Amino acid sequence: MRGEPSCPKCGGRVRAPGLFADSWQCDLHGTVHPLQPVLPPSVEALGVVVHRTQVPVWMPWPLPVGWLFTGVACAGDDRSGGRATAVACSGPGPLGGIGELILVAEELGVGLGARYAGLDAPDPGPYMEVEKPPQAKVLAAGRPTPLWHVSGGPVDRAVFAGEALGMWLWAVVWPERSGLLMYEELVLTDLRDAGAEVDLVPCGALSPRLIEPTAP
Repeated sequence: MRGEPSCPKCGGRVRAPGLFADSWQCDLHGTVHPLQPVLPPSVEALGVVVHRTQVPVWMPWPLPVGWLFTGVACAGDDRSGGRATAVACSGPGPLGGIGELILVAEELGVGLGARYAGLDAPDPGPYMEVEKPPQAKVLAAGRPTPLWHVSGGPVDRAVFAGEALGMWLWAVVWPERSGLLMYEELVLTDLRDAGAEVDLVPCGALSPRLIEPTAP
């Protein structure tokens, strides 16, 4: 799927480095790490992102029963490497219907996770009550990782965030009631370390939410 890089924070157009700026620029957000065009789900697409990125590429592995990999995206350019990744999966929701999950790993301030969460701030910190016990836990790269509920976003989704391998880890789930998935202590694998197991990932249709978080 071809397309132009865009702003990870708003999806708007960005200007490439040139005579007057040595970084990618968004008219609204200034200097950004450009979001590269979303890649449809395939083992090859995962390979592209895994080899480009400087941050984890999180996926529930093994995937929950009936769930499929539904697309991947990466923010960053060839010079800096990937500074944020987003992996989408979908399958049967805990309470019926279809659930969708986007996992984002990113450096501080990139803003990709906040965009999927529907927040204005680039990072989840102001929307997390970390003085309270975490609402969910995952096992990320073998480490118990607490996740807190992130407030302030649209009511159609459930948002959790925490820190894993020194980066923000976001989990955004649609519809909101499918957020129960996060209470099942998912095991997350950084696909940079998965080796040949990546070839076994089952692929579905591209998630439209990976392109536009407000997609129905």
